[in-house]
Amino acid sequence: MGTTASIRIDSGSPLKTIQGLFGKFLADEEVAGIFVPRHLPARGIVMPSLITDAGQLEAADPIAPSFPLNGARQIARLTRGELDGTLVAVLRPCEIRAFVELVKLNQGSLDNVLLVSVDCYGAFDNQNYRAYLETGGDMRPEQSDDFLRKAATGEIGERTNGLPGFARACMACEFPTAQAADLHIGLFGMDLGKELQLISGTPRGEGILNRLGVSEAAQSDRREQEIKRLTQKRTAYRDAMFEQTKARTDSPAKLAEYLAGCVNCYNCRVACPVCYCKECVFVTDVFDHKPWQFLGWAKQKGVLRMPTDTLFYHLTRMAHMSTACVGCGQCSNACPNDIPVMEIFRLAANRTQTAFGYQAGADPAEKPPLAVFKDREFPEVTGGLD
Repeated sequence: MGTTASIRIDSGSPLKTIQGLFGKFLADEEVAGIFVPRHLPARGIVMPSLITDAGQLEAADPIAPSFPLNGARQIARLTRGELDGTLVAVLRPCEIRAFVELVKLNQGSLDNVLLVSVDCYGAFDNQNYRAYLETGGDMRPEQSDDFLRKAATGEIGERTNGLPGFARACMACEFPTAQAADLHIGLFGMDLGKELQLISGTPRGEGILNRLGVSEAAQSDRREQEIKRLTQKRTAYRDAMFEQTKARTDSPAKLAEYLAGCVNCYNCRVACPVCYCKECVFVTDVFDHKPWQFLGWAKQKGVLRMPTDTLFYHLTRMAHMSTACVGCGQCSNACPNDIPVMEIFRLAANRTQTAFGYQAGADPAEKPPLAVFKDREFPEVTGGLD
C-alpha cells in the first residue's frame, strides 16, 4: 500500500462523504466519468451507472447491499477503445478481480481506468435484498449509512433477528478488499461517524490522491485487524461450504441430482463476468439434436431426462472458467430454480487455482495458468522431464 489519507465524515454520513469524494473526482480534468452503483427511480433498484454530471451523484451508492450483476464486463466494454480521459470505476473487490481476469484475456484494458474499491461487508442476493426491503429497510440512499453501521457491528450479515442473511458467496468470500485496486475507500475498523480512509494501491491511485490535496495519515491498525478477522471468519465458512458441497457431489449420481433442477436457461453463463466467449458452443448447432437422436437415447435406458445436456453443460463451464472464477456468486443469483451452482463452481475453482498456485484477479501482471508452460509442473502426472 502507498499513501493513506484520512477523510472526515460529512454530517455523520459516510455515504455523503463518499459522494462528495466522487464530486472531487469529476472535477479533476483528467476524469471523464464515474462508473458506480446508483439508485434508480424505481423503489429499491440499484444498478451500475456511468455518471458524468456531478448533479447525478446524490443517488450514487456503492454501500447499498444490492448486487444484481457483476460490473466487470461493463467496465471491460467501456475500456475496449479510446476514452476521452480516465474512467473512475467504483467496484466491489470481486468485480475488480473479475475485470483483471478479463484484461488478461484481452477483453478489456487497464490503460484509462482508475479502479476504486470500497471495503466490502457483503451484499444480499436478489431475493434476500427484496426480503430486506420488505422488513422496512427501504434502501433509499440516505438509508445506506444505517445499513453500513449494522453490517460493521455484525447486526446484519448472517440471518439473524428476522433479517435475511447475505448471499452465501459473500459469506464465503475471503477477499474483502481488492489487491489490484488503484485506490481503496477504507471502511473496515473506522469510526463511521467520524472518518474513513483513502489508501492508494498503485502509482495511479497515488497520483489522484496528490491531486485531491488530502492530508496524509497513518493507516489504521483497526482496519488491518478487521480485514484479518473477516478473512478468517469467511475462510472458515468457505471451507465448511466446500465440505458440504463435496459430500453432495462426490459421485456422478449425486452430481446429477445436485443439478437436477437445471432447465438449460444458461442464465449462469450470461451472469458470469469471466465467461466471455462471443458464441457459446451450447447455443450452436452442435447441441441442436435431431428427433431420432433423442428417441435413440431414450430407448437405451427407457427414459431420457429433458432437456438434455445439462450435466455436460455445467462440467464444460467448470473446466472452462475454473482458473478465472472470482466467487462473486452471480451464477446462483441468476438461477431461476435456486440451484447452488456458486458452491460447486467455487469448489472446482478453488481446487484448480490451488493446484496452479494462482489467485484469480489478484495480480494484473501474473499470467493465467494455462497461458504459461512450466516444464516441471505436476510431476505426479507427467512423471517429470529429467
